[in-house]
Amino acid sequence: MNKRIKYTKGPIDEVRIVEDFLPRPSELVPKEDVEKVTIALSRRSVDFFRAEAKRHGTQYQRMIRALLDRYAQLNAPSNDKVLTQLLSARRAQLKR
Repeated sequence: MNKRIKYTKGPIDEVRIVEDFLPRPSELVPKEDVEKVTIALSRRSVDFFRAEAKRHGTQYQRMIRALLDRYAQLNAPSNDKVLTQLLSARRAQLKR
């Protein structure tokens, strides 16, 4: 953008107010249903998460929570049922 804009003292066209379409800041951060717990972790684990969090510019507690949430999501009983159905369907395909 090397081209300079030349402003003049002429009349301004009709001004139009634009409706605010941006979300409020509170809407940008999803609310999580969290429960505070006390947990004893090994020093090695805490040091690892602190170092990684610092490297990625986030909080180590948030990283641990994300890890636990993902583990719970992947190992929920409903996932076992779906996985069993998928494996059964795949086995049936292979037998054909």
